[in-house]
Amino acid sequence: MVAEDFTKATFTLNTGAKIPAIGLGTWQTRTDEGKKAVSLALKLGYRHIDTAAAYDNETEIGQGIRDSGVPRSEIFLTTKLNNSDHKRVREALNDSLTKLGVDYVDLYLVHWPISVDISDPTKIYEDWDFVKTWEEVQKLPETGLVRAVGVSNFSIRHLEKLLAAPTTKVVPAVNQIELHPYYQSPKLVEYSKSKGIHVSGYAPLGAGGAWVSGGESVIFKDPTIVEIAEKYGKKVGQILLAWGIQKGRSVLPKSTNEGRIQENFGGLSGWRLEEGDVERISKIDVRQKVYQAGWLPVTAFLPGDEE
Repeated sequence: MVAEDFTKATFTLNTGAKIPAIGLGTWQTRTDEGKKAVSLALKLGYRHIDTAAAYDNETEIGQGIRDSGVPRSEIFLTTKLNNSDHKRVREALNDSLTKLGVDYVDLYLVHWPISVDISDPTKIYEDWDFVKTWEEVQKLPETGLVRAVGVSNFSIRHLEKLLAAPTTKVVPAVNQIELHPYYQSPKLVEYSKSKGIHVSGYAPLGAGGAWVSGGESVIFKDPTIVEIAEKYGKKVGQILLAWGIQKGRSVLPKSTNEGRIQENFGGLSGWRLEEGDVERISKIDVRQKVYQAGWLPVTAFLPGDEE
């Protein structure tokens, strides 16, 4: 087994930029809790922070970045376009930059392939879709306010429509989707990669869905993963993150707990999974999605969309 330092690992995007293999997810991380989590993570060595306008925490995330003392130039910062802002892309980006207190973001994602009516969040626009949104988003790197642009929660169906559109001149740099051993979406991952789109995984620990005692995801009790963790003398979460990175994806574990933030990052250097163990995890035949997105006005995922 060749030792590896996943905390220093990066993936090269189709823009040539390098995205750190592990980042801090910040969904449901607000107020001082979010600020402290980001500051702590950066002080510990994280260099990739992921947020979104919809998380309503960009102000706190920006303050956490400044409190950390880490130079902005060393941080890969991602935020996302809200569903209700599809008709006001440039204005929404400016809003995010102001809240974050930064001059640019490294990656700007279309959060969902759904254009929600800004005046009524229970409806979608009849005269607009994500293809038209992308037509505006793809212009942003020319402004210097964004280094790269991408999408999030896009299925093969969405990507095919986007890439086939005559107005699409820029291929998304990233497709950020839910990814963990209980929701692997191999066809979507391979399709994205075949188009030069890096796949970034949120919920890499499978947290947020079906819980068991102690507040842990059911995936933490999976016998195969537990056995592999014991073999390497590692925590289950560290095995899950290493698996995702070794599969070629950046991973975005979310936590505000100081110990867990340290554990998720500090335990990822000096080792790697043997390929046989990577494959054992990849062969786990359980399909359990954490985020169903039932709050959206229309269905985002059709049967088979993310297989």
